[in-house]
Amino acid sequence: MEAYAAAAAKGDADAIYAMLSEKGQRSLSREEVRRLVQEERAELGDQARSLGAPAVVVKTKAQVRYPDGEIATLDYDPATRAFQISGADALPAGARTPAQALEQLRRVLARRSYAGLLRVLTPATRSAIESDLRSLVEGLTQPEGLVVDVAGDSATVQVPGGHGVKLRREGGVWLVEDFD
Repeated sequence: MEAYAAAAAKGDADAIYAMLSEKGQRSLSREEVRRLVQEERAELGDQARSLGAPAVVVKTKAQVRYPDGEIATLDYDPATRAFQISGADALPAGARTPAQALEQLRRVLARRSYAGLLRVLTPATRSAIESDLRSLVEGLTQPEGLVVDVAGDSATVQVPGGHGVKLRREGGVWLVEDFD
């Protein structure tokens, strides 16, 4: 904000152009910005004075849209010089009803967020899933030493820790079909 106020006060078109986003720079050439700054010099001076006034509070907000349409809202905190999450959609926030819990589950699944999924599970379920996955990871430490039962384009493997993995070959590439 201070940099913009200084550039506006001086009528520094090059500095103002440099502050534009890539999209802004594609829509306005450097020469167009110079012309606009020259034409609006008085207004830019007023803006600079207003931004520098002691009682001025500038509020900055950003919205991030996830591919599933969910929006996270962030507010800029000048004291910490960082954005803070302010939108309810940004993180799961203790569901008060079963419907809210289901909506949170939908959101994290739509985002394919493993960390988000763990946040919406009960501590017992989260612990069980983490334990199962840890055991599976440990069992797969030496995959070349596991006995693989191949039947055509299908294969099964018993993994130490009580896990089973089913594989399928598609187009010459082996893929995991299922695991437990």
